[in-house]
Amino acid sequence: MKWFVVYTKPNFEIKVAEGINAIGLNAYCPVYKEIKQYSDRKKKVTKPLLKSYVLVQLSDADRTKVFTIPGVLRYVFWLGKPAEVRTEEIEILKRSLTGNYDEVSISKLVKGKEYTIPQGPFKGQTGKVLEILRNKLRLELPSLGIFVTLSKATA
Repeated sequence: MKWFVVYTKPNFEIKVAEGINAIGLNAYCPVYKEIKQYSDRKKKVTKPLLKSYVLVQLSDADRTKVFTIPGVLRYVFWLGKPAEVRTEEIEILKRSLTGNYDEVSISKLVKGKEYTIPQGPFKGQTGKVLEILRNKLRLELPSLGIFVTLSKATA
């Protein structure tokens, strides 16, 4: 059994993962909770960590079964073959998302200096501090090729 990456329609990630699990295959859609501020209330919403992607564990013979699920568009390919994700990477992702991180301390930071993220999904990643705001810290993580904004949760 291998882990493959399925590309989905926008905002279908959780529905696709549930549908794939319902037909007896193993799908994983990493999610996080975010507090959304509406005009009259605050609400915790579950959002996918990887936009338009779902991870699926199956054999090569079962690869066509995922196309029976509404919202599945195609597999992600790498060098002419369906992209595979190592099981160890999936386990690391699952472990890193199990914690509840309510606060990030952004004191003693200097713009332009290196900072290592102490907790959360990007724990241990080192990046350059680009911007420090009142409740936010913006980092460049060159090892991942992304920018990350850490913010203090306000509930």
